[in-house]
Amino acid sequence: MNRQLRKLAIALMACYLALFVKLNFLQVIDAKALNDEPGNGRAVVRDFNRPRGDIVTADGTTVAHSEESDGRYKYQRTYPTDDLFAQTVGSYSLLFGTDGVEKRYNDELSGNTTDFRVRGFLDPFLEEPNVGTVELTLRADVQQVAKAALGNKPGSVVALDPRTGAILAMWSYPSYNPNLTALNDATAARAFKEAYDKQADKPLLAKTFRERYFPGSTFKVVTASAGLESGKVTETSPSFPVSTGYQPPLTTRTIRNFDGANCGGTLFELLRVSCNGGFAAMGAEVLGPEIMIGGAEAFGFNDVPPIDLPGAVRSVFPTDFGKRLRDGDDPGDAAVFEKTPQLAQASIGQNDVSATPLQMAMVAGAIGNGGTMMTPHVMSEVRDRKQESIDTYQPSVWKTPVSKETAEIMRRGMVEVATNGTAKAMAIGGVEVGGKTGTAQLGTPDPKSHAWVIGFAGPAGQPAQVAVAVLVQGQPGASEQTGGRVAAPVAKQVLEAALAAPVQPGTAGR
Repeated sequence: MNRQLRKLAIALMACYLALFVKLNFLQVIDAKALNDEPGNGRAVVRDFNRPRGDIVTADGTTVAHSEESDGRYKYQRTYPTDDLFAQTVGSYSLLFGTDGVEKRYNDELSGNTTDFRVRGFLDPFLEEPNVGTVELTLRADVQQVAKAALGNKPGSVVALDPRTGAILAMWSYPSYNPNLTALNDATAARAFKEAYDKQADKPLLAKTFRERYFPGSTFKVVTASAGLESGKVTETSPSFPVSTGYQPPLTTRTIRNFDGANCGGTLFELLRVSCNGGFAAMGAEVLGPEIMIGGAEAFGFNDVPPIDLPGAVRSVFPTDFGKRLRDGDDPGDAAVFEKTPQLAQASIGQNDVSATPLQMAMVAGAIGNGGTMMTPHVMSEVRDRKQESIDTYQPSVWKTPVSKETAEIMRRGMVEVATNGTAKAMAIGGVEVGGKTGTAQLGTPDPKSHAWVIGFAGPAGQPAQVAVAVLVQGQPGASEQTGGRVAAPVAKQVLEAALAAPVQPGTAGR
């Protein structure tokens, strides 16, 4: 009898232990996964029946807020600036979930981190849940200028502080109104989202960091930098012959200069007029694929940028240019490869090269920041309900694509482009501005091209305070002057706004 009781007791203890382990696994280890299940109705009821922290800009504008509602759920997420920050902040939707800052910092906004739980436990007199406020690096004043300057032209604008990686503005047109897709009324929200989804220009897509485009001649900054870093290019050599274009080996097709212009010479002259022939020859015959691939990847191509937003895509530089066709070459010399014509095109930002506006802003920023590319970010600080700091972003280096010496040469070259070259329309009096225009031909029957400009600005002799990339999509014509005529004036207005913006208390040095 005693033996049977012992067996029963052991069996009951085993069952209790199994139940204890399972409950703890569900409540501790597996809790987040269960809460995040799309079909978890209790999570929806919980989240939309409790407050959620605000999202505010660096200059104090509230861009996301939860208001009490008379509907089925106690709270409705609202976006006071409508479309202005939609593609960065995202939305918090009953039907479609979260995106953007709302998704990346969901736990902080809902007070669902260890820090928030501990603070809430230590302060039992809080009447409301201890949720977080997320302060962004973006500024409403600079963002508004970017929106107004671009107007109704499809395209993107990115402005950042190259010294810290802080994003100051990130705008794409067309955008959308997140108040419509975040409605607690599922029928209405679905109707608005379906209408947005049907639009060919994809307003829901954050094109600044989730869409790639031919960078055109803005990529010549990368080609020139790779040449300088390799030692095969200097300010004074080689000097490329003056011609209307360049015919790569293995093809009869000539890569022509814009408008059939004659150009050539040394590095700064090639940059000043954006000489296609010279840069194509530089990449294909002076540098070769190994140096070009290494140079592009040093700037972050073929790697996803570590921005604190979901869905960022990598910019692309091709890595397969075939095998060498000349035996016995010195490995340090450029040789003819099976795909040398493609390499020549890639060296001027065409062929299979593609980049996000964010990537090209970081390229310009690295030159303006002495060769250092900082990690891009949109979060500045997270605060609790008492406005006490929970987390402050600490700047970090992502890449060091070039030496200080190379960056200084490229800086002077880009300043010359903005002073006497194709980017004169972005020059600002009393400020050192460097730029590089670009026009990426789209190959359509009716000539169209993407108009680009990238650049930086700040006091002479100091790290640049602002870097910018502007893309205006599908402009008529195929002239290199398109970037200077269409995109550069937009960049100038954004640079001026960012330079004029006062530093907010507590943000210096972040």
